[in-house]
Amino acid sequence: MPEVELDQASTADIVAKLQKYFEDELQQEIGAFDAEFLLGFFSEHVGNYYYNQGLADALAAFDKKVEDFNDSIYQLQKDTERFNS
Repeated sequence: MPEVELDQASTADIVAKLQKYFEDELQQEIGAFDAEFLLGFFSEHVGNYYYNQGLADALAAFDKKVEDFNDSIYQLQKDTERFNS
């Protein structure tokens, strides 16, 4: 499976959020390089869990739509009379 890579804008946004989190919650400053390194660690070791959950959520949503579509088709069926001899 190919690796998921974030674009530069997304990476910069996440790095800024990590820096803010460290400052606000842990009262520690973290540089952009360290925050990007931490992001890389989480991406490599945790990211696949989130990716797989996203796929499972998408599949569940797709299955629900297919079920709704099947119901719509069955509602289009016409009653038929049986011929009794």
